[in-house]
Amino acid sequence: MRIRLRAAFAALSTALGFALCAAPASAEPPPIAAFFKRPQVREPRLSPSGRYLAIQAAGKGDRMWLAVIDLQTLDQPRFVAGFNDADIASHQWVNEDRLVFQVSDSPDGSTRVMAEGLWAVDRDGSSFRQLINSDKAFITNNSSTIADRRLEMNWTLHGVPPDGGVDVIVLRRRWSTDRESAGTQLARLDTRTGLTKNLSQGIPDYTSRWLLDWRGEPQVIEAEHAGRSQFYRRDAQGRWQPWFDDDAYKRQHATPDWMGPDGLMLGVSGYRGYSALFRLDAETGASEAQPLVDLKGYDYRGRPMFDPDARRLLGIRFETDAPGTAWLDPAMKAMQADIDAKLPGSINLIECRRCLKAMHLVVTALSDQRPPEYYLYKPADKALQKLASAPAELRPAAMGQRDYHRIKARDGLELPVLVTQPAGGVKGRTPTVVLVHGGPYLRGTRWAWERNAQFLASRGYLVLEPEFRGSTGYGWQLFRAGWKQWGLAMQDDLADTLAWAVKQGWADPQHACIMGASYGGYAAMMGAVTQGELFKCAVNWVGVTDIGLMSSIHWSDFSEEWKQHGMKRLVANPDTDAEQMRRTSPLARAKEIRMPLLMAYGGSDMRVPLKHGSDMKAALRPEQDLEWVVYPEEGHGWFNLKTNEDFWGRVERFLARNIGGSGAAKPAPGN
Repeated sequence: MRIRLRAAFAALSTALGFALCAAPASAEPPPIAAFFKRPQVREPRLSPSGRYLAIQAAGKGDRMWLAVIDLQTLDQPRFVAGFNDADIASHQWVNEDRLVFQVSDSPDGSTRVMAEGLWAVDRDGSSFRQLINSDKAFITNNSSTIADRRLEMNWTLHGVPPDGGVDVIVLRRRWSTDRESAGTQLARLDTRTGLTKNLSQGIPDYTSRWLLDWRGEPQVIEAEHAGRSQFYRRDAQGRWQPWFDDDAYKRQHATPDWMGPDGLMLGVSGYRGYSALFRLDAETGASEAQPLVDLKGYDYRGRPMFDPDARRLLGIRFETDAPGTAWLDPAMKAMQADIDAKLPGSINLIECRRCLKAMHLVVTALSDQRPPEYYLYKPADKALQKLASAPAELRPAAMGQRDYHRIKARDGLELPVLVTQPAGGVKGRTPTVVLVHGGPYLRGTRWAWERNAQFLASRGYLVLEPEFRGSTGYGWQLFRAGWKQWGLAMQDDLADTLAWAVKQGWADPQHACIMGASYGGYAAMMGAVTQGELFKCAVNWVGVTDIGLMSSIHWSDFSEEWKQHGMKRLVANPDTDAEQMRRTSPLARAKEIRMPLLMAYGGSDMRVPLKHGSDMKAALRPEQDLEWVVYPEEGHGWFNLKTNEDFWGRVERFLARNIGGSGAAKPAPGN
């Protein structure tokens, strides 16, 4: 059986273009396209029984198609759905025989899909049906004579109930022309007939979040308005009753997060300065005294691993410096130990639908120096078989090691910093890039392989990614310290990060550049304005340049709720903080910039409209050293491969001109 399995997957690798062998060593860094092109295989997902595997793979015209493999017969993979001018982006099993999927933008630049749509197909390729419209006219429903029941393109997939039926749960997002109080709505959608059942009867205005129980039934909703979050609970008669009220940003009450059988409810609440996972009282929502998961130094972000057939909570997926799983079930714990022994040196995440009875499990092996690799694990004989390797061009030797450090800011606040060494390691003082994440109110870094940082590392740069104040995921104190600190203490954290790396003997203080996108682009521009003694250049893509424009521009996709409450509380209040907004807006201080700039914007960006960039360009000194580019078809960040190749090629040349790259490391004193 093992021989047959190996032979079958050899055929599979040939059919789908899998790279199962490591590339030979080379002194040349990988080409830009290797970092930003789509993988040949992605998102392997098992059917509920574990017999069938659905993957996205390169199909006709090099588009990402949906393919299904019968792991029992090990026949050749069957392509069941795909398009000639769009890529399948995500897919899920509805039951053992049927799948749903959505589409995305094409990485070759020819197609931009703004609405992802939804389609359904049987695993043999039959009964194909479009369920939700996309914004692209080329995608049509020509496989059914049933009346056209496609939902409008503002609907999206919300979840799949575990009952083995043919329904999925879909969510309606409000149109920009709808009143903001309309909020979101939920419905149950039959994937064979296209008929829907409304699940939104009697919901309050401003509904923003739905919590479904383990069966896929809506039980809790959150309505956010005027900076407050009102939670509602569905009673025995199906009516929505007010449950509790909370501050939308401070979160004083436990927030329900998951509902299992027999009244089991889990939620997130504060514990010793961080959020932790608690068991909640099913009636009051109050948390128990001691947490179920306390990550010490990290906020809990994760999900329960639940087996619906066994009606058992098997474990908790979480993330600290790297992702992991705390298994509660002895059988799953033993399988994890066996897999880890077979795959040392990587973080191995098990995925399954009905784990305890599944014929196979999917394992995603994560590393800091290699893109994800996928394996199949067979519990019956503990066989582990590789499905797909990382691209051969992205050999680990060309990547940098990534490690988290905790440093002290100038006021004593602890800052996490993710450091990516240049390929081959730090050898004395090295040209450095401070790469600032967007958001900014989110966790901006992950330990696993990341294309932007690794591209820079492959070119010889030390990459510093600080989780500056305002970032989430590392406790309330770090998050709260960033309120109304754009361009102020948040900016100081970036300088303190560079100073720390210089003190370690790693960073060359004479060869450092600051760069980032969105908020990171804003920080790069503020660095150009106020930190000219630290940085020699700045790269800003899709970055905010005028804080006031964030609240006044009417065609941005920022909601009125955010403008009136979130922004005034977290960023600045135009009514009371006008002088601070002027001092911390790069646009108002453009003439102070003396360092070389690279600025890039998307012509279709609705989050940070092009006006942020064009106004900044016009405000700079006539003699300013500026490289400027607009990608008309791109939005808030780059998706298309040709855009990434052009932009990162510009970055490579820009950094080489201004701070040097490979081979530019200088010995540190005493080394």
